[in-house]
Amino acid sequence: MTTNGVTQIPAAAPEDAVAHFSAEFTFEADCWDVHDALKSAEPGFVLLDVRSPDLFKQGHVAGAINLPHGKLIPSKLEQWPKDTLFVTYCAGPHCNGAARGALRLAKLGRPVKIMAGGVTGWIDEGFTLAPGE
Repeated sequence: MTTNGVTQIPAAAPEDAVAHFSAEFTFEADCWDVHDALKSAEPGFVLLDVRSPDLFKQGHVAGAINLPHGKLIPSKLEQWPKDTLFVTYCAGPHCNGAARGALRLAKLGRPVKIMAGGVTGWIDEGFTLAPGE
C-alpha cells in the first residue's frame, strides 16, 4: 500500500467513526439546516450572532439576535426559558467567537450548538445577509 499523509495513520474503526461523527451533530448545525429551520414560525432555537455590534450592523443572518460572546451573562439570558436551545455563529471558520459563545452558554447551563461556517458558510451556501440592526 502507498504511504502518504492520508494513509500513514489508519482510519478509525467503523464503530469509533460512528460515535465520533454522530457526536459532532450534538455540537453543531450547518447553515442550510439553520436557514431551513428559520423559515418556520417556531425554529426551535434562538440564533445568536456573537460578533461585535458593528459587524452585526454590516450584515447578519435575518432573525439573529446580536449578543457578543463577552456579554453572555445570566441577566442577558433571563428572557428565555432554561431549556432554550441557542445556536451561536461568528464570522466563519477562521473565527472562534461561536465556540467562545457556546462555551459561555454551556457554562451557564444552557443547551447550545454552533452554526458551522458562520457568516462565511452562510454566504457560501448562497444565502444573503440582512443589513442594519
